[in-house]
Amino acid sequence: MVKPKKHLGQHFLTDHNIARKIVACLSETHEHVCELGPGKGILTQALLERPGLKKLQLVELDGESVIYLNHHFQHPGLQVIEADFLKLDISEIFTSAFALIGNFPYNISSQIFFKVLEHRNTITEVVCMIQKEVADRIASPPHSKTYGILSVLLQSWFDIEYCFTVHEHVFFPPPKVKSAVIRLKRNDTQDLDCDEALFFRLVKTAFNQRRKTLRNALKPICDMDVSDHPLLSQRAEQLDKYQFVALTQYVAGRLTNEQ
Repeated sequence: MVKPKKHLGQHFLTDHNIARKIVACLSETHEHVCELGPGKGILTQALLERPGLKKLQLVELDGESVIYLNHHFQHPGLQVIEADFLKLDISEIFTSAFALIGNFPYNISSQIFFKVLEHRNTITEVVCMIQKEVADRIASPPHSKTYGILSVLLQSWFDIEYCFTVHEHVFFPPPKVKSAVIRLKRNDTQDLDCDEALFFRLVKTAFNQRRKTLRNALKPICDMDVSDHPLLSQRAEQLDKYQFVALTQYVAGRLTNEQ
């Protein structure tokens, strides 16, 4: 096997059994799949073996890997795109809804998830391998120490499933931490019943000072000293997504009245 060079903080999977196990987490109904950061194609091979696959787009930043992928894999629906996924115009490149899969580079995984949120009506499912700590955070319920910004935002539009843990020895180079595979599946929520831009801002602001009560944590958005709203006496980690929506509605009303 040709060992891929490490780039973008990525640790490349070398175990074919784990690769097949990751691909098996993807729902069988998807005809259009995008793989992010395929490297030398260990997931790509498993994806091309899926029945019913009509279109597979590979987004790879490393030029040498792009040459390798084009040379080693053939499929009528295969397209290799040499690009930075974070800079891609999703609406231009991907003309229909698709599933996203990949071994996400550790150092940009949060940015990838924010891009998924931005295009949540096009990216209908995500199966990814990420640092276990991040996977735990995304899948965490309220009242957990690991529950945070990505937990609330992603759980608002996706059902999250922690699939399995992956140990260090199946990577090149081996990471210093464990990894995990999670699945995000688009739920039925189309629009939150609130100002979604304010919802994003409120969630981020609340968790930036998570040890404070929301009355104090949200002061950069709105002065809450005169309010007796019951949620304001709690901390960010105590609220579920529905309570954050309710709080966003309340804050929006306060901001309107102050204008």
